[in-house]
Amino acid sequence: MGNHSDGSPNHSGTVATAGQNVVEKFQDPGLPPHRLRLADTDPRAAKRAERQVAILFGISVIGTVIFLVSYFAIDLGQDSTIATIRTQNLLLGLGTAFAMLGIGTGIVHWAKALMPDHEVSEERHAIRTEDDRQAAVRIVEDIVEETGIKRRPLIRNTLLGAVALAPLPALAVFGDLGPRPDNTLAHTMWAPQDGKLKRLTRDPDGTPIKASDVTIGSAFHVIPEGLNELQEGKLNAKAKAVVLLMRLNPDDLTISKGRETWSYNGIVAYSKICTHVGCPVALYEQQTHHLLCPCHQSTFDLTKECKVIFGPASRPLPQLPIAVDAEGYLVATSDFKEPVGPSYWERDEHERLINS
Repeated sequence: MGNHSDGSPNHSGTVATAGQNVVEKFQDPGLPPHRLRLADTDPRAAKRAERQVAILFGISVIGTVIFLVSYFAIDLGQDSTIATIRTQNLLLGLGTAFAMLGIGTGIVHWAKALMPDHEVSEERHAIRTEDDRQAAVRIVEDIVEETGIKRRPLIRNTLLGAVALAPLPALAVFGDLGPRPDNTLAHTMWAPQDGKLKRLTRDPDGTPIKASDVTIGSAFHVIPEGLNELQEGKLNAKAKAVVLLMRLNPDDLTISKGRETWSYNGIVAYSKICTHVGCPVALYEQQTHHLLCPCHQSTFDLTKECKVIFGPASRPLPQLPIAVDAEGYLVATSDFKEPVGPSYWERDEHERLINS
């Protein structure tokens, strides 16, 4: 076996040993010899590669058209079937895939087959301000020249078409965001209608609840009277208005100033929508009087007006003011005094609007 420690400046070895002269720097091996591609030597191959790139850009255009046609031509109305929804989703996915894949693979194939691939290296040197600007201009000009976009109109035109159509699917999807909600997030169905107070009813059958039905330790999932009769927007209305109704010993409740009339003989009602990300708060611990959100474990203390005692929620659950009507049924005396659910940009403004 050879000696691996005999390398020195006088030998061809690459390892220097202690006591020998230190090599100041490695020799620059230089760039490997450039290998010409088929498109560099055969004009027909270059033309064929150009057509391939144009076809890929054309596929991108076709994909965008497929997306737009399936988005606007397939109507998802009230009577739409699962098969129709699946067909549209399939076409939307294929259209987006072809649109993005066509542009991406076209640009990659263009760069690999037609753009110059010479490796260039140069020494780093100081550049003055004017020289820096001129050098930047030359770099841009060189890039445009190397792409060959000026002398290859087929690639240029198909690329422009693909790029021009590519944003259209995104614009179409933005249209599904719908109109601005304005103040609709600030109000629920609990607000009195034509001066008539809304009764608290059981979810989901809509049976009115009497105060005598609510015993200590019990919990009711509640919806406003009239919700089941809605023909449109029922789910949205329910998502904002669902309430948890419970009864505690009145002595266990800590009631802040201004909320003395919001409960009735230990019966309290709070929004079921968690103030973290809007999950339903559906777990009630009777012994501790805690409400728990199963999504992220936010915990609210029912005895302290649903103050957050654990978890990521930042605000207490909104309380629904309730009373009892002449027939003994529980009614909401007003809407919530603050918007329900998680935070959003206009929430503070809406809360001021509600209490104005």
